[in-house]
Amino acid sequence: MYQDRELTCRDCGNPFTFTVGEQEFYASKGLENSPRRCPECRRAAKSGRSDGPSRGGYSSGGGGGGGYGSGGGYDRAPRQMTDAVCAQCGGPTQVPFVPRGDRPVYCSDCYAQIRGSSYSGSR
Repeated sequence: MYQDRELTCRDCGNPFTFTVGEQEFYASKGLENSPRRCPECRRAAKSGRSDGPSRGGYSSGGGGGGGYGSGGGYDRAPRQMTDAVCAQCGGPTQVPFVPRGDRPVYCSDCYAQIRGSSYSGSR
């Protein structure tokens, strides 16, 4: 049913073999797409997700990767950022959501300051 397939890595451009065993494993997990990265680039991408710094002061809130532990080509799209004005300092900022107007929006510096002061009084 399956045969070894020669694929090209989208990151490094090198050819790699998608073996019969790997194809059977993907099928057993219900994965329909072939990997787009070679094993070396998959490992590099996976390690870069887990120990890289968070962007903009926001963390991903978990292990990342959307539950696909193999890293087999399931990449998260870049986060859509929205321009906003900080409710405390009035400076421009960007947030990963569309402000609704019923709650204040803060830049990362003001948010850290507000968050720090709210914890110091509650201990």
